[in-house]
Amino acid sequence: MAKAEDFGFGTQIRKSPYFEATVRWGAKAFSVYNHMYIPRDFGDPEQNFWNLINDAILCDVAVERQVEITGPDAARFVQMLTPRDLSKLAVGQCKYVLITNADGGILNDPILLRLAENHFWLSLADSDILLWAQGVAVHSGLDVTIREPDVSPLQLQGPKSGEVMRALFGDGIMDLKYYWLRRVELDGIPLIVSRTGWSSELGYELYLQDAARGDELWEKIMAAGQPFGLKPGHTSSIRRIEGGMLSYHADADINTNPYELGLDRLVNLEAEADFIGKAALRRISATGVSRKQVGLLIEGAPLTGPNTTFWPVLKDGAAIGKVTSAIHSPRLRQNIALAMVSVQHAAVGTVVEVVTAGGATRATVVDRPFYDPKKTLAAA
Repeated sequence: MAKAEDFGFGTQIRKSPYFEATVRWGAKAFSVYNHMYIPRDFGDPEQNFWNLINDAILCDVAVERQVEITGPDAARFVQMLTPRDLSKLAVGQCKYVLITNADGGILNDPILLRLAENHFWLSLADSDILLWAQGVAVHSGLDVTIREPDVSPLQLQGPKSGEVMRALFGDGIMDLKYYWLRRVELDGIPLIVSRTGWSSELGYELYLQDAARGDELWEKIMAAGQPFGLKPGHTSSIRRIEGGMLSYHADADINTNPYELGLDRLVNLEAEADFIGKAALRRISATGVSRKQVGLLIEGAPLTGPNTTFWPVLKDGAAIGKVTSAIHSPRLRQNIALAMVSVQHAAVGTVVEVVTAGGATRATVVDRPFYDPKKTLAAA
């Protein structure tokens, strides 16, 4: 059995409050995300997928660092950072947002949580938005305080996650709505709980507000979940690609704009409020995009794992784009992928060629997401 000291990237990579617990529960390998260790292997990734979609898994996602924005001008400042209209964001509500730069490029795609009238968290994907937000604040003229608080999320995801939550917090937690949050305590452990997650399944995120109690919290959740088949796990590449969920740095980056991803709904050019990138996004909206994200079904033998490089996409021998995320779905029994291709070749049914690690193979453009397009499972 692995020991915690068996894993080491040096002192510059931070360990989460759950690190020791995840190793005890079978974590075999880690990656780095937001300068922290994240467990990426609890054994067979396909079994992790089945655990997620049939029962429930608990994932250490303390790497989802929080950028806390407070102060009299907090709401105005948060609106400056994102093109999504926040005018109707209620206290206790969450929204999926994009953070854009002056060129309309995406810097991050976090979940925004509104904890109080002038108290917000950005729950980050993998990039240094704390530095961006502090830099924007310097010359904004707005009265805000921006810091990284002592907050470390866990994800409890899967169809039985609600029953685990009921066992932990009682019947009252069952009326927590999709993309809403609540302050709770578990045996004195201070938490924010939200109906969110990176799985496209029913799920919750538990934001621990006292790092010293991480090990205790992990064990309490695992104990409560045993009757429901809860397993330790990691975010599932299979399920998130099935659900068409973005992985920042793979499917989106600073050179990607919302319109290329079909995320027009997250951009409100008509809102009175100004935001960084508004002029650029207005130009892009007017002129259109030259490339577009699509789904692909890739023929050939089942992929043995996710792609670790961007695979070229060809049409008639000419490069037209790249595969950003690819995996074999054991449920769909197909190789599925997200790709960025030129708009001329983005129509559903277009046949292209993908140069995988194993060589060139045929692929067909399809709609995405590949499974449960209306998010009925997550929003149930």
